[in-house]
Amino acid sequence: MENDAATLYCPNENCQAANPLTHKFCQRCSTPLPKNYLWAVVDAPNVGSPGEILADRYLILDKFVLLDTKPGLLALTPELDNLQPLKAYLRLIPYRLHVPQVYGVLFVADGSSEREILLLEKPPLLVDDTIQKVSLGSELTIAWRDATSMRQLNWLWQIAHLWQPLASEGVASSLLDSYVLRVEGSLVRLLELRFDGATPELPQLGKFWQQLIGDAKPAITEFVDRVSLALIQGQINSTDQLIGVLDQGLAGLGRSQTPTIQIITKTDTGPSRQRNEDACSPPSGTLVSKPPQPTALAIVCDGIGGHEGGNVASNLAIETIQQQVQQLTKVPYDHIDPSLLLNDLDKAVAMANDKISQRNDGENRQGRQRMGTTLVMALPVAHEMYITHVGDSRAYWITRQGCYQVTLDDDVASREVRLGYAIYREAVQQSAAGSLVQALGMGPSTSLHPTSGRFMLDEDAVFLLTSDGLSDFDRVEEYWETEILPILLGEADIATVANRLVELANTKNGHDNVTVALVHYQVQYWEPEITIKAVIPESYSAKTVDLASRATAPTVLGSPNQKTQVITEEEPVKTRIPLQWIVPLLLVVAAGVLGLFVKQLRSQSGVFPIFANPTPTANPTTEATPTPRSLANLSPGWVIKTNNDISLGNNQSLPRGTFLEVIEKKSNPKPASGNFSVSMRVCANKSTQTPANTNTPAVTTSVPPNSKPLPATILLDLSQLNRFGVSVLQSDAPSPCTTVTQPPVTEPADTSPT
Repeated sequence: MENDAATLYCPNENCQAANPLTHKFCQRCSTPLPKNYLWAVVDAPNVGSPGEILADRYLILDKFVLLDTKPGLLALTPELDNLQPLKAYLRLIPYRLHVPQVYGVLFVADGSSEREILLLEKPPLLVDDTIQKVSLGSELTIAWRDATSMRQLNWLWQIAHLWQPLASEGVASSLLDSYVLRVEGSLVRLLELRFDGATPELPQLGKFWQQLIGDAKPAITEFVDRVSLALIQGQINSTDQLIGVLDQGLAGLGRSQTPTIQIITKTDTGPSRQRNEDACSPPSGTLVSKPPQPTALAIVCDGIGGHEGGNVASNLAIETIQQQVQQLTKVPYDHIDPSLLLNDLDKAVAMANDKISQRNDGENRQGRQRMGTTLVMALPVAHEMYITHVGDSRAYWITRQGCYQVTLDDDVASREVRLGYAIYREAVQQSAAGSLVQALGMGPSTSLHPTSGRFMLDEDAVFLLTSDGLSDFDRVEEYWETEILPILLGEADIATVANRLVELANTKNGHDNVTVALVHYQVQYWEPEITIKAVIPESYSAKTVDLASRATAPTVLGSPNQKTQVITEEEPVKTRIPLQWIVPLLLVVAAGVLGLFVKQLRSQSGVFPIFANPTPTANPTTEATPTPRSLANLSPGWVIKTNNDISLGNNQSLPRGTFLEVIEKKSNPKPASGNFSVSMRVCANKSTQTPANTNTPAVTTSVPPNSKPLPATILLDLSQLNRFGVSVLQSDAPSPCTTVTQPPVTEPADTSPT
């Protein structure tokens, strides 16, 4: 007689047949049998003996690993007000690629009392269903020694992105616990959350990373050592700085990685609809390969509005975004600033939103009559994948290790979880749980919060973009292993798989249009012979993150999550690119004319309205030691030197070695851009020739072809100065600038994030 412990019950409420644990489908009704492996969090040496069943449903496989033998039933859920620690898990659902989510709570009698066991779903486990063997994923500190240099930096990059959101929930200690910090292929996965006693700081992260230096690959040993030391010494004091440094390292390694990309799309009206409101790019059935194509972009839209215009909205969104993204991808990948590209993608979505919204307004559509669309798109750029989405069309990331949903639906259920009001498995059972809280075309872009994120790729992968015609009822989770994984194993081509997924959607769901896009990313990587150097920019204050305030704007790893501004149709989407040009000669002429004008004003009024450069101390032995100058205490009259080429947009740029005199500091009306804005003038650059017998350099430049003159003054955010890696000249350093009076800033260079 078969042991009940080896029984898995069918989740189909009309069947509920018992099946052996080795079966993938119900032997009676062929319904897929989900294997919900759970991690038990309990203050005890274990939850029981292997083979024992708890609460008549949870089979103990290991000390803290359980299998739910009745996956069709909801787990018990506690009153969240009485279990405050649970809310950290719920509020971190945007980071569920890395943080396990709450499955339920198990109450077990313990003598005269009852103990609570927290159950977490999708923990980092290695599962062999054929022999029912389950083991924990490798600790990062152990897997580190066998990883490539690209993967090693990728893991550190993910930790850097997780630090601030976890710190805001009081669980950053999880990233310092080698037992909790696990890996699953290229992904960093946490076994559970460790709640902070004393709040950890970045220097502690640097000390934790120091233990990895000995087993770092030769190409990055010096890099990891330098970054760890900079964290410990406070030279890196914010996650923004840390991510920027790691981005530079990954970009250097990325040159040793050669990707090949294929994209296929397929859309179908489905058996129960008269009109197909979905749209996709490339057009359905088209196979795009990069190379030879210079750009690979996949988009899936699911129109809203029925015959009233859902298909119009989805096609309009596709057309608009294609035009914008083409402008973003005309430059080499190593000239693209990732954070600005994310903002540019958000702006492209904003433009599509406004075009649909304006059409609604022009046709006087109100309420449910307004046409709209969901959106999900994937843009592979070198060693990264950029994902942007609005609504409930989804993106899945499939590797040999598993299938991961990387987007979070913009619906009522997800919003309730992000706010800490409900466990997801319970929230999706509530009425109107699937109602969208945002979609393109429903209002102005000032109230739209698209989610844009990026993912580092260091292995072959498939990204699936799909409308809810396929993703409803967890069809992707049920069939990815049999239908999509064969692409990575070389057993199926993506065109055949796309057709098969549409067939599955129509036969297993069949209630809606269905659209899928498959992006197959293949990579060849070799360890570089060069040594990657770490360039540490000057430090600045870290920004705080409050997930509750961002609950209406979910994020994925790497997302800046800023509000998208309304874009006029004439405003092009721009990506800031550091070009190898020097300052135009016209700048010198403009500065000279401006200097003469200011000199005349000064002679007339006898007043010098702009701050002068600090005068070196005549007798330093009798003066107090001056405070070192930095961007954190920047003052008018100080001089900044650029250490890298800086693009100002609009075909304007500053070369490395340019000196800029600070004219004015003022509050920035865009808080997301930085703490304040700095108005500056160019006073010298690296091509300066110093005449004999004078301390004032004469500025001479060459003019590159097709360049545009710079404005009289340049306006940059503090955050931009930090990102560009500029340095501030100290008070005892010779100044290459001669201070002149400047008029009020009226037309600064266009350097705001696009």
